[in-house]
Amino acid sequence: MKQPARSHPLWFAFVLHRVSGLALALFLPAHFWLLSQAISAPARLDGFLAFAENPLVKIAEFGLVFLLAVHMFGGLRLMALEFLPWSDRQKTLAAGAVGAALFLSGTFFLRAI
Repeated sequence: MKQPARSHPLWFAFVLHRVSGLALALFLPAHFWLLSQAISAPARLDGFLAFAENPLVKIAEFGLVFLLAVHMFGGLRLMALEFLPWSDRQKTLAAGAVGAALFLSGTFFLRAI
């Protein structure tokens, strides 16, 4: 009997890719607004940069880099699904993509603190 799609291990990869894309889409307008402060209100930007030294902000930056890496590797996985024949190693490759995303974001986090 065939299992429902949501019980498949790659369902997590599917959901994580969609959630990371949504989170990045919500973050980008705030990021662009902040960058505009460098031109229009340098003092406000300086205040935000001082706030960004907060350890909680560093943890949030780790999360952001993790989401970006997960989304990038998830996109590469989807492109590979479209263009390459896959075997049962799919689960291993998906887990490797999440592991690589965690490594990249963790490296960023350790350099930031």
